[in-house]
Amino acid sequence: MFDAGSMSDELKAMKVDVTRLLSAASEQMFDTSKERADALADQIKAALAELGETVSEEREQLHGLLTERPVASLASAFALGVVIGFMLRRH
Repeated sequence: MFDAGSMSDELKAMKVDVTRLLSAASEQMFDTSKERADALADQIKAALAELGETVSEEREQLHGLLTERPVASLASAFALGVVIGFMLRRH
């Protein structure tokens, strides 16, 4: 009525099938996550490149302003230092 040998064989076959399916699923998940990570890395690289260009442009503009008005720049830096000094002393 109940054949333990055939049941054992069927369970072993199911175990092999489940193992194969899980392995395939994990490989697919790894490939998908790798693709997403690569896409995210490309987006970050593009954003950093754009940020670098913007910072370079702003630095050039600031350098131009400082060289055009050195006395005003020095006075502004001194005033900002005094304000920050007062703020830090209160805290």
